[in-house]
Amino acid sequence: MIKAYAAFEPRGLLQPFEYDPGELKPHEVEIDVHYCGICHSDLNVIDSDWGRTSYPVVAGHEVVGKIGRIGTKVRHLSIGQVVGLGWHAGYCNECSFCLAGDHNLCSSSQATIIGHHGGFADKVRAASNSVVPIPDGIELESAGPLFCGGITVFNPLVQFGIKPTDKVAVIGIGGLGHMAVNFLDAWGCEVTAFTSSESKKNEALSLGARHVLDSRNPDELKAAAGRFDFIISTVNVKLDWNLYLGTLSPRGRLHFVGATLEPLDISVFSLIGGQRSVSGSPVGSPATISRMLDFANRHRIRPQIEKFSFADINQAIARVRSGQARYRVVLCR
Repeated sequence: MIKAYAAFEPRGLLQPFEYDPGELKPHEVEIDVHYCGICHSDLNVIDSDWGRTSYPVVAGHEVVGKIGRIGTKVRHLSIGQVVGLGWHAGYCNECSFCLAGDHNLCSSSQATIIGHHGGFADKVRAASNSVVPIPDGIELESAGPLFCGGITVFNPLVQFGIKPTDKVAVIGIGGLGHMAVNFLDAWGCEVTAFTSSESKKNEALSLGARHVLDSRNPDELKAAAGRFDFIISTVNVKLDWNLYLGTLSPRGRLHFVGATLEPLDISVFSLIGGQRSVSGSPVGSPATISRMLDFANRHRIRPQIEKFSFADINQAIARVRSGQARYRVVLCR
């Protein structure tokens, strides 16, 4: 039996929950969970914000632990190996995207916490090719957030060929944004942070931003007209996107990784006139996650975390809901 913490209704407190996962499948592994980050997407699933939740639900998709069991056909992983598990716990392995190595774009992928029990537990199972070994040198207690938040902001650097000479901006310095600043600075870019929080200005500079602009001040945004090659938005609220489009240089890109639920109100003429683009992306493939871990290890990039014990999981979730965490919350065993 796997011992977990589950929600039984939207916004409900998590309660102890046990379930029998059945026989381990040939291509599966079972991970003994040592750490698990709490992402805002966990709250979305717990609260059924996306309408895809079946209760009881065991959330948790920023898992770090050791492999306790392996299926009979798993050859590339071994018992006792330190690994991580992110948003996906399996793929179809047959579609054109999987065959091209873009597993994160598989339309039949298995989410770790939707229709599947996740990492708020002592163990979690996943397809072996969705599990990524963690290299020596990575700080394990802070590694969990790299498997969702970290790869979410790293993936577009690879997908869109961001250059070290680019001038880039990050909208929102929070759970995603602080890692975006870290990665972009280490990538070699000149980084500007957009934030509405006075308290985060100095923090953004310490994270690697060279400039900080007040996102509530239209004059500061207008003064930055035509400055940026790439802007990554990590927020989930509606903003005046046309003001941000105006800060892009010709051929610049406004890219979304924060899941704002409001429709985008964008002037097409702003896109046409400067040949600008608007795009979005999900988490990355296992291969890109591995590449990100190597990059983070080389540049000693570590998400800033607050630690809670698994027994205090409801307090930890309340901390995430408060929006006051600096910057990610991690459950520790």
